[in-house]
Amino acid sequence: MLYADMKGRIYEHPYFRMAAMWGKEPTLLQDGDLIPLSEFAKLFYFPGCPAVGIDPETGQQKTVNEIDIDGVTTKCHAVAAFLEPGIVRTHLPAVDYRQKSYTLPMWAYTAVGFKNDGFVAAGFRIEDNPRWHPSNYDDRKLVRAIGRYKGKFNENRLVDHLVNCATVNHCFAAKNLFLKRWEAPMPVSRRCNASCLGCLSLQPKGSCEASHHRITFRPTIEELTEVGVSHLISSPQAIISFGQGCEGEPLTEYGLISGAISKIRARTKKGTINLNTNGSFPDRVQMIIESGLDSIRISLNSARPALYCAYYRPNKYDFEDVVESLTISRKMGVYTMINYLIFPGITDSDEEITAMIELIGKTGVNFLHLKNLCIDPQLYIEKMPAEKAKCVGIKKMIDILKGQFPDLELGYFNQPVRE
Repeated sequence: MLYADMKGRIYEHPYFRMAAMWGKEPTLLQDGDLIPLSEFAKLFYFPGCPAVGIDPETGQQKTVNEIDIDGVTTKCHAVAAFLEPGIVRTHLPAVDYRQKSYTLPMWAYTAVGFKNDGFVAAGFRIEDNPRWHPSNYDDRKLVRAIGRYKGKFNENRLVDHLVNCATVNHCFAAKNLFLKRWEAPMPVSRRCNASCLGCLSLQPKGSCEASHHRITFRPTIEELTEVGVSHLISSPQAIISFGQGCEGEPLTEYGLISGAISKIRARTKKGTINLNTNGSFPDRVQMIIESGLDSIRISLNSARPALYCAYYRPNKYDFEDVVESLTISRKMGVYTMINYLIFPGITDSDEEITAMIELIGKTGVNFLHLKNLCIDPQLYIEKMPAEKAKCVGIKKMIDILKGQFPDLELGYFNQPVRE
């Protein structure tokens, strides 16, 4: 078991073992549940929240409020890990939240411990994509690249916005734009028609600070076209994606997106044009596809309407609209993906697996992203309808989906679908 002191220094507990949770239920970890903590993972501690460990004599979970070592008493605060992209978490950290009076920042908190000579975490790698490896994002190269790029597009407001994304928010996709490679962002929307609990760009007063700053202006078609064409014609495995963490819902600007895609495609057929969206307006999705869209990724936290609505809190649309957008997209021949927001103890329930099987069968999607849901675990569990079904584990859930849909691609990252 790991614990932290009040200064955030992390220690291995000399007696208690690592514990973990599925949702709000304690669970025992097996050796096969753990992987070495990757180089670019992050460690967090939970101020005021005692660690929970397993007493090796009784096998029972126990809250560990403090520890006495050589006459010095130290409070034990719970510790969690944030895994690098491409790794799916399987267990939540074991934490006593009873004294917590704050909302945790929007990260995907994962059970973590210490074994032999290193940290271990509860997860597994679903996709190893070198294009998104943190070692490829050296800011010393980025600063020079931004200077060269801005010299070419010095009056484009979108470029200025994405400089901030790359240098302040450290968005990998924004960095790609200036490094002229792979997937780059095309944010457009200041507004949203959902109030997601885990929104990265807007949080209500009294919650945690938002992770990103939402775009504050409406780009012109010319600004979008200039950036989009440049990236598609000059970058290897090029993707431009509407719908980013630094904006609201792109379908609120469907006319702008459609017009920009038409102009981009009039100038180049190279690369992939992608849309990340909540899929709330099927007619708008259809219009954007008709303008030349290549792929679409629609986000869900659940294939069950009640859980979906409890998280997304949609405004003037419902779950059936999202299903219709998936269906239309696939019928119109674009590469269709579900961005599935994973939460151990809810995503892997029997009822959720059955609902996802039905959804995939109905829509025929090409790809299922398995993304760790970034949210305060206590908040999410409190806001979701009570889970009564048995949980089988994230790995078992994936095995079931693979068995049902052998042609379904599973992964973590957007894929280029055309050169």
